[in-house]
Amino acid sequence: MPPAKKKPRTYDQAKIRAAVTAQFGHLARGVAELTPEQLARPSGLGEWSVAELAAHVAWIADSLAHGLARPPAAVAELTAAEWPFATASLAGKISEAARETLTGAPLPELYERAGARLAAALEANPGSRVLDLWIGDMTLADFLVTRTVELVVHTDDLNRAAGLGIPLERQALAACTRLLADALALKAPGGSVEVRVPPFAVVQCVEGPRHTRGTPPNVVETDPLTWIRLATGRTRWAEELDAAHVSASGERADLSGLLPLMS
Repeated sequence: MPPAKKKPRTYDQAKIRAAVTAQFGHLARGVAELTPEQLARPSGLGEWSVAELAAHVAWIADSLAHGLARPPAAVAELTAAEWPFATASLAGKISEAARETLTGAPLPELYERAGARLAAALEANPGSRVLDLWIGDMTLADFLVTRTVELVVHTDDLNRAAGLGIPLERQALAACTRLLADALALKAPGGSVEVRVPPFAVVQCVEGPRHTRGTPPNVVETDPLTWIRLATGRTRWAEELDAAHVSASGERADLSGLLPLMS
């Protein structure tokens, strides 16, 4: 018999909503302190400056609020774990939206306005609401989990590019880590490799012999931020392996051909 299909991971909706709101608040306070020199720095993401990256984060919140103002879709097409693979085609649209957002108002005003709209929209809509999105329709509950990825990843981007110390909300970091780990398991289904990202995630992936007890023969372990950077193309497998930020044991424990999951 084929192995049973795993049920999608479930998330506590109240905690995810609180995590998204809190992480956006951390970002708003950090961005408000950016100097003109910091805003002009390269973000490390293509041709974007730090200012354009910061504007993109404001757009993330504002676009969700606008999406909830549109009529709902009928049926969800994507789950949270499938979302990373649907984003590649959006790079041009997102870049254009970031630049348009930046011309709309000073960054602190953009964040204040977007945060207020987001809070009101979340208050008015249940997690079962289906959003009509560019990438495919998703429930609000699932889409909010993907917002933890966007906010955590871009918090890390801004911290590194501008020398900031914006904190990462633990619940947002946990959800981001788990979603990307589940996406890996979806991309390379199987049970021959166990990927551990303590304290938040453990998944099995890659076709091959399964283990049933004891320590599996192929194990990858890393910390949450290194995992997130690997999964989103901010760093490379060989680089993190050489730096001892990743441990990999077993002949199947090389994930370089599977990463990044999104970029």
